[in-house]
Amino acid sequence: MRLTYRLCHLAASLVAKLLFRHRVLHAERAKHTGPLLIVANHASYFDPPLVAISLATDIHFLARSTLYSNPVARWLFPRLNVVPVDQDKPEVGSLKAVMRILKAGEQVLIFPEGQRSLDGNLQPAEAGAGFIAAKTRAAVLPMRIFGAHEALPPGEKKIKLRRITVVIGNILHFTDEDCNAGKGAYQHLSDRMMQAIASLECPPELLPKAR
Repeated sequence: MRLTYRLCHLAASLVAKLLFRHRVLHAERAKHTGPLLIVANHASYFDPPLVAISLATDIHFLARSTLYSNPVARWLFPRLNVVPVDQDKPEVGSLKAVMRILKAGEQVLIFPEGQRSLDGNLQPAEAGAGFIAAKTRAAVLPMRIFGAHEALPPGEKKIKLRRITVVIGNILHFTDEDCNAGKGAYQHLSDRMMQAIASLECPPELLPKAR
């Protein structure tokens, strides 16, 4: 990790533990060398940093290019591996950015659902995640975040102190047969990612509760 990333990682970890009793289950499953596509459920603005502090290595993120209009953001975001995406063509820009990162042998986070879930429940996956996996043959790491929606749901500005637990799944490896089944394969691969996320369970005592 670069120094800025490491310091922010440490600070965010401390805040998450103090405020949300953040805990990671099965961290050993994330050990991997080479390109890695990290996929997680998405129901809060907290999700990207929560995924980052749940992993021991640095990862890459995508963000709207308009966020780079702030001078502080222009200095900080590249040091936090935040990659800008053109808002005029967000889908195409996102796909190209993720594939470029993976082909460089790095790790990158995406959300197969595309947008945040308004009610906190898992939503159907979009085909883009499967397209990326098929074209890059990158390993896929599923993760599920419990409690972020309760702490800061979409549309809310007030943060609530709720327990947050991140559960890491087993790495998925898709075969050539999986990836070469035509356009329909992309949605199938995305669905398999969401199924892997949905299969991750959190012990009742670690589910979100008010402090």
